[in-house]
Amino acid sequence: MDERQLRILRELGELGSVTAVAEALLVTPSAISQQLRLLQRAMPVPLTERQGRRLVLTDAGQALAGAAIEVETALERARHTVAEFVDRPDGEVSVAAFHSAGSAFFPLLLRSLAAPDGPRLALADADVTQDDFPPLTREYDLVLAHRLEHTPGWPRTVTATTLLREPLDVAMPADHPLAVKRRLTPRDVAEQPWITAHDGFPVLATIDAIATAAGRRLHIAHRINEFAVVAEAVAAGGGLALMPRWTMRPHPALVLRPLSGVQAWRHIDALHRPERTARKAVRTVLVELHRAAGTIRGRG
Repeated sequence: MDERQLRILRELGELGSVTAVAEALLVTPSAISQQLRLLQRAMPVPLTERQGRRLVLTDAGQALAGAAIEVETALERARHTVAEFVDRPDGEVSVAAFHSAGSAFFPLLLRSLAAPDGPRLALADADVTQDDFPPLTREYDLVLAHRLEHTPGWPRTVTATTLLREPLDVAMPADHPLAVKRRLTPRDVAEQPWITAHDGFPVLATIDAIATAAGRRLHIAHRINEFAVVAEAVAAGGGLALMPRWTMRPHPALVLRPLSGVQAWRHIDALHRPERTARKAVRTVLVELHRAAGTIRGRG
């Protein structure tokens, strides 16, 4: 039993014939008869009976047709409620981001969406491996995720829009011998100790690419995911590291140098399930994320 079948029964009670119902609903009489048969199979008592050439409702059919009015009213009320929810500009929007993206984007979002009639943000940090970003879209409306330039794209189960294509530079203390160079090659940095992320995180693939281009394994001295902590470790002489050019605040004791010979870029993408952007509030936040990306890029 579904809404369409109940409506057909209700119309049959009012119009008195299958042909009239078919004309009213813009379908064929055979389609109406088929739906009535399906509805009858779900009922323990007859819903219709023949009176001459006419098909009329039995007492049970009339009772169910009356209930159909209540069902249609409830469904219409539900549709109206959903429509109001979808069109609300001030609905809550949950956003998750990995740490450096959160540090760069969250303050800009909070300031730009501070008006009382705008979306209400619910922000969260999520330091996960690249493969674990898409599942987060079950829990959050928008997920800021990162992947390297040459890695596979996101699965079709999510919609992705690129906010930034950000260079990854080599970070070192300002007094490091390599700091005098304007640009570095894999051979320049191959003999240095390195600070990099744990397995499964995108930056590690660029470290592997540097090693391949230099023709030797790099010495990984420390494994640290959080770039703010990485910056302090680099400043203390713990080794070189790859650092994002725009989303990290400049550290007074460090310099960043671009790297040639490998694809040292990452994408910062906004992931979401397709149905999430049916809500006006989510679309508003997505627009603000793109605007914030332009501001972040302009700092470089």
